[in-house]
Amino acid sequence: MRIDTSFQEASKVLSAVPYFAGLDSRSLESITRSASSHVYDPDELVILEGEPASGLYVVQYGWLKVSKIAIDGREQILQFLGGGEVFNAVSVFSGAPNPASVTALETTRLWMIGRDMMLRLLDSDPRLARLIIQDLAGRITHLISLVEDLSLRTVEARLARLLLEQSTGDRVHRKKWATQTEMASRLGTVPDVVSRTLRKLSDRGLIQIGRQEILILDRPELEMIARIEA
Repeated sequence: MRIDTSFQEASKVLSAVPYFAGLDSRSLESITRSASSHVYDPDELVILEGEPASGLYVVQYGWLKVSKIAIDGREQILQFLGGGEVFNAVSVFSGAPNPASVTALETTRLWMIGRDMMLRLLDSDPRLARLIIQDLAGRITHLISLVEDLSLRTVEARLARLLLEQSTGDRVHRKKWATQTEMASRLGTVPDVVSRTLRKLSDRGLIQIGRQEILILDRPELEMIARIEA
């Protein structure tokens, strides 16, 4: 991890975050001056599950994964995070230990605002409190959807839904770190099953698999598969 600071750069990044967009200039300046910048290398651990929360993180650039590790070493990926996203809010505002681990998937720059600063802002600005409540409600909805997928849908349905969610138009760009192992951890299965399921969808003419992207050929059929329950 490499650390550096830049007030102007921090101000530009943080003012674009929905949490802080409505704050007055004085509050935003206080946040900016308290923020520290951290650059992480691929596969470097950002926060560890069970450790005390140090603060709220904002992603300037790069990609990360939020995951939990079972006793047997199996990983369940809960979420991928990219530029402009915020994480670790639950621990910051609840005072509980980090509920999951966060790992950089590629070179990533983050800005961290300490927990004490965030709590002071929460006490002084009702607008911020409303935005945080909305954000946390969205996170709960995401986790409920994840539980529903893992417990009620087949691997094929979960994969179809993931492809649809990650698509831009009818193309799913495959990042260097988006291996079948990472995909399996997101879907709650193993790489061999992901490989077979991708091949099955391809053989049915629903997708076309390339080295750097997956092309969706039949979106309506893929949407229908995504709704199928176990």
